[in-house]
Amino acid sequence: MSGWSQLVNFIDFCAMYLTLQLERCAVFSLVWIGIVLLLRKTFFARGIFTRGILWSVFLIIPCLGRMKIFYEDPFVFGLTWRLTGITMHHLWIGRIYMAGVFLSFFYIFGKRMRLRRIVSRMDRRIVAEREIRVTAMNVTPFTIGLIRPEVVLPEIMICNYEDDELEGIVQHELTHSRLGHLWCYFAWDILRCLLWVNPLLSVCQKYFRADLEDMCDRVCIQKRGRQACEYGEMLIKSLRLLRSQRDNISSVVTYAGEKEFEEIKRRIGNIASFRPYRKRLCICAAAGTMAVIAGLFWGIHSASYARYQELDSMLVYEYEGGRGTLLSADSDVLHKMICYDEGFAYVDRVSFEEFLYEKGAEGEIFIVFGGFQKLPGLGAGGGYSCQYDRDSEGKVVQIPYEKPEENWMTVLIKLI
Repeated sequence: MSGWSQLVNFIDFCAMYLTLQLERCAVFSLVWIGIVLLLRKTFFARGIFTRGILWSVFLIIPCLGRMKIFYEDPFVFGLTWRLTGITMHHLWIGRIYMAGVFLSFFYIFGKRMRLRRIVSRMDRRIVAEREIRVTAMNVTPFTIGLIRPEVVLPEIMICNYEDDELEGIVQHELTHSRLGHLWCYFAWDILRCLLWVNPLLSVCQKYFRADLEDMCDRVCIQKRGRQACEYGEMLIKSLRLLRSQRDNISSVVTYAGEKEFEEIKRRIGNIASFRPYRKRLCICAAAGTMAVIAGLFWGIHSASYARYQELDSMLVYEYEGGRGTLLSADSDVLHKMICYDEGFAYVDRVSFEEFLYEKGAEGEIFIVFGGFQKLPGLGAGGGYSCQYDRDSEGKVVQIPYEKPEENWMTVLIKLI
């Protein structure tokens, strides 16, 4: 097999393997979105922080694809076996899925990079003892950057707001960063790329962002020690300022930081119902949530297959006239006639000759054993083989074999 053919086969295998997992994750994400939307409208309708906790479960979704339940639980296997079988037998499904993943990454993170370049060209100013970026565009304030976050404010706000108000706006944006919301948005975008076949992840992004925005509002109001009405008045003021130049909004900035004006109205409604919260209780809830998520990761890891599993399977092939024919893949039957150690295969000559006679085999006989698989039914090779000599004598035929060195493709397949 040529190097190019090996590369194509390697890409196809990886695409099929990853697609199998991501399809299952996408189905689960669809179910969990329904649960989240139901809970946030019923039991957690007034729980600002508990609504945020609901979204954190999405962190574990990309890890669900290798769980044993998809193969070992009869009910789950019955629901998913058709999807698994179709994906394994049609390479084009894996190719299309992975192409969708790459296109989604290019589209979503391409916008992030373009916005980053726009921000890098903005003027710098000191506001509330903090260096920020200032833009002439008509946008609501936003923060960009995971490692070194930068706050962006529109010029119109700086010209019309008092120093105390500007300090509150900057504090709000920095609170997003301190609460880890920028990383949450980043993780959500990655999830949208990996599970692009579930469009509800993009549709429900506004609810996810709205819940984090409400959380940030609550923290800022309590931290500043002001009345909630003052905070709401500041938002109303920004609404009035930005409505005057609404038609000049940049689409790129709208994607990254713009909140629709109706969203500001919704926030004002939530601010009006503000009640002080217990900081220690929230910290304990956050720590508990992290512990639960860590426990879920551990549980999923324990209930999932390893990256690869060594096989104890055995196959017998006949080669005649340049064509290979599989005589048997029944490992239980073959293991009664064949065994092997680190350097030799041992064949019970009498029973094996009877087996070959029943199969009508007259060509060259090869025994293949060992190897590894990524998931049940998804073998990846790496096995050993030896040729059986039909002129052998004795009760047990000892056949030497060599273990092939792992090439780059085998090593990479084991790693993914």
